[in-house]
Amino acid sequence: MRRRPYSVILLDEVEKAHPDVHEIFFQVFDKGWMEDAEGRFIDFKNTIILLTSNAGTDLIMNLCKDPDLMPEPEGITKALREPLLKIFPAALLGRLVTIPYYPLNDDMLKAIITLQLGRIGKRVLQNHSIPFSYDAAVVDVILNRCSELESGARVVDAILTNTVLPAISAEFLHKMLSGEAITAIKVGVDGSEFNYQFA
Repeated sequence: MRRRPYSVILLDEVEKAHPDVHEIFFQVFDKGWMEDAEGRFIDFKNTIILLTSNAGTDLIMNLCKDPDLMPEPEGITKALREPLLKIFPAALLGRLVTIPYYPLNDDMLKAIITLQLGRIGKRVLQNHSIPFSYDAAVVDVILNRCSELESGARVVDAILTNTVLPAISAEFLHKMLSGEAITAIKVGVDGSEFNYQFA
């Protein structure tokens, strides 16, 4: 911070941090500065600090179950106060602005899946000059897996990284070793599993 006073700090899943960490940042949020272990002054006045937490996730999911009765952000914020107080001291919460996030709906998840598949296609095209395509059913299968695991968009990357990319890479290497040319890659669906076509 002393070298880069104009910074954005992200404390991800801060509920898992030791209470001493909460105490350190309480001082920062209260005074806008802190001292390091050597007694040097560290100014945080030009710093944006973001904290994320999974505290109250179940509560938000329950409140937002019915899309027709979606609560206002202020209502969710009030409802989150109690679960947050179980983890964070009231004095710390008093110095924070709570911004609740609505759960991702299917359209949002589809957009994320399409974006991630597009990135794979771009990478394949840039690195190997081979067009990459996929059936619309691929998006639906990934969406269903996200819904089954109830972990939202986080699992999209895991599915692509642990399923689609290794299968494409293995087949790509096999064809390269056997001297076969690849002019296109297409991902499809067979039942609930992915299939791969290499032209």
